Amino acid sequence: MLELKNLSYRVPTEDGGELAILNNISLTIDDRQLVVFTGPNGGGKTTLAKAIMGLIHPTSGQILYNGQDITDLSITERARLGISYGFQQPPRFKGLKVRDLLCIAANDENLPKNVCCNYLTQVGLCANDYLDREVDTSLSGGEVKRIEIATVLARKGSLMIYDEPEAGIDLWSFARLTETFNELHQKHDATMIIISHQERIISLADEIIVIAGGAIRHRGTKDAILPLILADTLGNCALGKECIIK
Repeated sequence: MLELKNLSYRVPTEDGGELAILNNISLTIDDRQLVVFTGPNGGGKTTLAKAIMGLIHPTSGQILYNGQDITDLSITERARLGISYGFQQPPRFKGLKVRDLLCIAANDENLPKNVCCNYLTQVGLCANDYLDREVDTSLSGGEVKRIEIATVLARKGSLMIYDEPEAGIDLWSFARLTETFNELHQKHDATMIIISHQERIISLADEIIVIAGGAIRHRGTKDAILPLILADTLGNCALGKECIIK
């Protein structure tokens, strides 16, 4: 179980003041749930996800995972606890092949080819075309994105965080990726937090959390929240039909 207690994150401003990015957020996410963070751009969704992964350190508050306070743990320590993260804009690694990344993620330097192929197939890539390619500038942004998601799958963490996995991915691959998320959820092997504006992903959620202005504005089941989003009736959260892609 993931617990956030009064989590805040502020950054200094040029005039000597502070800008609040996250404001006293508290929430609990039960094991094996698929939760979607959605809301307007700049609302704090990615910052919150990064705080959970340890990419930024909150100004105040606590993060607990399975009862353990992980607020001050490093990214590596959190990864060892089973937390994994897929970036909105993944890094590239010149000289490192796709097969190498999958082996590192799986912690198995002899990961069989058929297993590698399976991870790549789940994100809409043909393994024979990609296994021996370097993760460098020769790959498009969408290709790198899908490869990174494949490494998160290979990691088999207990908490998987995906930041806008649909970004830069073609429609066919997006459809396959949506199927993969649904299959993972049906297996109940991991908790998933997905940041998304895509209705097809949002509709998979057990719970939708609308984040705007650095705070949780609305949360509830997809049956309760999704119709309100599509009908543009969530009031001052500034999230309307234009934010949701069908």
